[in-house]
Amino acid sequence: GGFGSKIYHYAEEAIVTWASAKVKRPVKWTADRSESFMSDAHGRDHVTHAELALDKDGKFLALRISTAANLGAYLSTFGPAVPTYLYATLLAGVYTTPAIYCEVKSVFTNTVPVDAYRGAGRPEASYLLERLVDTAAAELKMDRVEIRRRNFIPTNAFPYQTPVAVQYDSGDYFATLDAALKAADWAGFAGRKAEAQKRGKLRGIGISTYIEACGVAPSNIAGALGARAGLYEVANVRVNPTGSITVMTGTHTHGQGHETTFAQLVAATLGVAVDQVEVVHGDTGRIPFGMGTYGSRSLAVGGSAVVKAMDKIVAKGKKIAAHLLEASEGDIEFKDGKFTVAGTDKSKTFGDIALAAYVPHNYPLDVLEPGLDETAFYDPKNFTFPGGCHVAEVEIDPDTGVTTLVNFTAVDDVGRVINPMIVE
Repeated sequence: GGFGSKIYHYAEEAIVTWASAKVKRPVKWTADRSESFMSDAHGRDHVTHAELALDKDGKFLALRISTAANLGAYLSTFGPAVPTYLYATLLAGVYTTPAIYCEVKSVFTNTVPVDAYRGAGRPEASYLLERLVDTAAAELKMDRVEIRRRNFIPTNAFPYQTPVAVQYDSGDYFATLDAALKAADWAGFAGRKAEAQKRGKLRGIGISTYIEACGVAPSNIAGALGARAGLYEVANVRVNPTGSITVMTGTHTHGQGHETTFAQLVAATLGVAVDQVEVVHGDTGRIPFGMGTYGSRSLAVGGSAVVKAMDKIVAKGKKIAAHLLEASEGDIEFKDGKFTVAGTDKSKTFGDIALAAYVPHNYPLDVLEPGLDETAFYDPKNFTFPGGCHVAEVEIDPDTGVTTLVNFTAVDDVGRVINPMIVE
């Protein structure tokens, strides 16, 4: 993702570009801190009324939400989508609430515009829902952990269609909850609270479960909400005659490590060394399409586009290998950088196929064009939905009100990890 503030199309960017062309020199403009507070996109400002209905056993029956969302003095690039597309669609959280109604009214004020900044709608939904659940537990005199367990979406219920448009593909909220409780020593809190009391301190513990929508797409949902652009991603994978590979991606890196992760993805799939992979981004002369880096989408959507392009590379490589090895295309297998005839020791390396594609002396020219260069567009049918459980333990000095965060435990299910070092 891009962490939000830079997603907005600021007037200064256009003016600086124009000025640079006018004087034919590089032009740099930097806002001071006061200017930033008056111009840079802000994150969120909601006033919400919420009602949660439960039965006598603490099972959720219905949720009703009415939100007034401050969008600032005028509309930004993505502003109206934040309290709708990214907030209202997550109000099911990790729970099996059968009926959910949400009304969002966007209002203009005298503040800086809101845009997709730091979570964009997801923290608002999680905060609201988890505060409601804690309130319900207190009023029903139920344990905070038990009321959550009682309403979690069962692990065997996926894919799970929520009442608020989106469908969750997978999840295990019981596992993340149990892991967080164990890591935070939830069971030992009473002893720590008593010890703090002896020192004249107040001690409290809080818990929150959450789900997030990442891999921001799909185009059909964006279109239904009035967006004027598709949310696909595009990748071009070009295998050079030497066997080196150039990947051109529509997403852009500004510190997230796309070059490393995409290169690793290509190397692992095609069986080449990482240093043989070049990743190109940010050059609109070479990469005319692409929707960008935001919404935790670069690997989920952009990376998937790279995989789809590589699938096309492998499919064409099998046709070339079948011709060279005098075998049926259906008998060709690709693994660890080799095309092999199933059940035999006959094989061609990925480099052999790349060279044959560009030096087509022995090549099926009647059915295949030379070259090994494929482009793929990927427009997912759904978001991805990481989730987790966080536990915070605090200590308060009742005389001064000073609050100390004693311990914070976070357990997050991020799905398949491509590059553990970047995640760390």
